[in-house]
Amino acid sequence: MHRPRPIEPHTVLLPTDIPPGVDWVTLPNGVRTLAYTQPHAAPVPVAECVQPEGIPRWARTTALLAPTLGGGIAAAGFGISYAAPGVLAMAEALWATVAFIAAGTLAPLLLRATRRTGGRGAGPVQHITQNITATGVFGRANGIINHR
Repeated sequence: MHRPRPIEPHTVLLPTDIPPGVDWVTLPNGVRTLAYTQPHAAPVPVAECVQPEGIPRWARTTALLAPTLGGGIAAAGFGISYAAPGVLAMAEALWATVAFIAAGTLAPLLLRATRRTGGRGAGPVQHITQNITATGVFGRANGIINHR
């Protein structure tokens, strides 16, 4: 069995014993305790921006943004110059694909057109039908072929 601990008396801090930067604070659950606090700095007065006499604000802003914009354009041009050979190769491959699709689409149309007006006097188109019948699983099949 464990013996209960003896109750220690609370130490009392005098206001003179509290070091600087430490203060009494109330926590959200209502308990008051000592905690480090940030010293409250005096607010810094906001000074007016003094403009030179002959230069408007928009001109100064534009002058400050110009190098940034120019640098961005230069970086984009540099990247495009490195990507140009690949872009040209992809464009060539795209045109080759378009030509392949066009040839595949137009070739049957051209062949049909030349077959109808062919120089060998092609005859009319013949339709052949075939009817096949069989009786039983191992029966002999009979068929009729019709030429029209």
